[in-house]
Amino acid sequence: MSMEYRMRRTLPSDRVAIIVPVDHGLIFNRIAGLETPSAPFETWGSQDVTGFMMTPGQVKQTERFFARNPHLTRVLTVDTYYDYTQLDGGGSHKLITTVEEAVRLGVDAVKMLFPWNMSNAERAALCDRVGKVVAACDAWDIPLVLEPVLIGAPRTEEVIEEEEKIARIAYDLGAHIIKIAFPGEERTRRLIEELKVPLVIAGGPLSGDPADTVDAVAQTIRAGARGVIVGRNIWQRERTEGEKVLAEIATLTHSVGFTD
Repeated sequence: MSMEYRMRRTLPSDRVAIIVPVDHGLIFNRIAGLETPSAPFETWGSQDVTGFMMTPGQVKQTERFFARNPHLTRVLTVDTYYDYTQLDGGGSHKLITTVEEAVRLGVDAVKMLFPWNMSNAERAALCDRVGKVVAACDAWDIPLVLEPVLIGAPRTEEVIEEEEKIARIAYDLGAHIIKIAFPGEERTRRLIEELKVPLVIAGGPLSGDPADTVDAVAQTIRAGARGVIVGRNIWQRERTEGEKVLAEIATLTHSVGFTD
């Protein structure tokens, strides 16, 4: 399979992708709404989403489901991170699997965190790790979704500006797709114009009124983002409310297409 083929499966050209992340157990353990790790696929896979962001265990346990639903894409999370608020007072990032294993499992893309609230030595080690993953992805023709983030930081103006700068580092390391917390419509548009790399926007933790989530997605789409990564703002809501929010988001994602 070629890089182009996998990119088009991950980010379709006829709509904005909706990728549902359900990989939270790697960091949050038994998180509310995801008590049974294999449950979200049957629940949300028929709700006009384009795919899921998953752990290695989920990929292995759901092979039959995805064989029955080949239109759904799979993005494999290949790392984990324990942040600076944990016991030892310093963030720690490691890979949990390899690009070669991702290809063997038949997924469409791999995803890594790019957490920047670490020491300079840890940042350098992280860049080295990302560079090796990018090289392996290029060798195996599979896209890397890289997520520049200040984990646990409040969404202040300063944090948003810093994450924009980290997105530039993600670009320079060779990320094929960049996933970033929504920085606002104008900033999203400018990042897309400057970096010329597909941008997908993260929905973040459950928060606010459902209308706020839908409005943020609408701004994301107007700015030219290729996908929305929305999970907790869907599957941590009451089921009927979550379905309603997702249906509204899905309607928005069908409003545009891409020619590149």
